[in-house]
Order: sequence, then structure tokens, then C-alpha cells
Amino acid sequence: MFATYRLSTVCRIGIAPLSLGAGLFLTGCAANRIRPPEGVRPTVKVVEVTGYCNCRKCCSWERSWLGFGPPVVSKGADKGKPKQIGITASGTRARHGTIAADTSVLPFGTVVEIPGYGYGRVEDRGGAIKGDRLDLWFPSHQAALQWGRKKLQVRIWNERVEGKNK
Repeated sequence: MFATYRLSTVCRIGIAPLSLGAGLFLTGCAANRIRPPEGVRPTVKVVEVTGYCNCRKCCSWERSWLGFGPPVVSKGADKGKPKQIGITASGTRARHGTIAADTSVLPFGTVVEIPGYGYGRVEDRGGAIKGDRLDLWFPSHQAALQWGRKKLQVRIWNERVEGKNK
């Protein structure tokens, strides 16, 4: 029924703005409230930035029991162990703003501003993410591929090394 209304009618009665706002909230655009900590100056660094999603290829998981069982880690030291799809190494649910990093360089909780992506927080790590590399979460494999591999100047806020940032 909604689709049968003309756009001019929908806008005139005010349904479109409401549905647009709800759509932004449900997709996470309006819900991403990551902001840098107050009183901490950012460091600026050039890093390599890539994208990832929750798929098997990006997150190294497979189905056990001939492809019909629950997901398990497909390689590395945890091969065969249960895998919770969409849950980060820090225990949060992956969403827009989730960043995977080398936690010996950028610990969990570090806020980063990435041009073209916005603010994110380090909540995950990955086997191939070492040194000055960041991996940004995307809702689909296609979106992660579309982001590609970029060298970008980012701003980093890390409360734990506040003394070094001032």
C-alpha cells in the first residue's frame, strides 16, 4: 500500500521523513555515536586501510559437519574451534565503526577518524592486520571490496597513552 502513493503525497503528509529517519537508525547510520575522548589530542598517522565483513572469506570460518553444522574457525591456531559470526575479538557485535587493528599498536577502545568512513573504534583484530594497518567493518563483502585498499592519513585518539599525545 505504501508503494502506491506518489512521492509528492507521501512528503506532503510527512511519512517520508519519518521512514527515512527510521531507515537511517535501523541501518546504523544514526546510531553510530563514536566520538573522540575529550581532553585528548589526536596523533596523525598514515596507515593502510582495508575493509572486511562477516563472511567466510574475510573472517576465516566454515561450517562443520560437511558444511551443515555450526560455524568454526577454518585456519590458524584456533582451527576447528566454534566461531561466533559477527562478534569481535573484544566481544562486541561488529557494526559500522568497528575497526580491526594490531592491538599491540592500537589497543581496544582506541578511536580513529578515517576520511571517507568517519569515526570508528578498535574492537577487533585479524591475522593479517599487523603494524600500521586498519581493517574497517562493512555490512557486505561487496561494500568491503568497493572500499579497496587505501593509504590514508588518519587521526587517532588513545586515552591510554594520553601523556604521549600531548
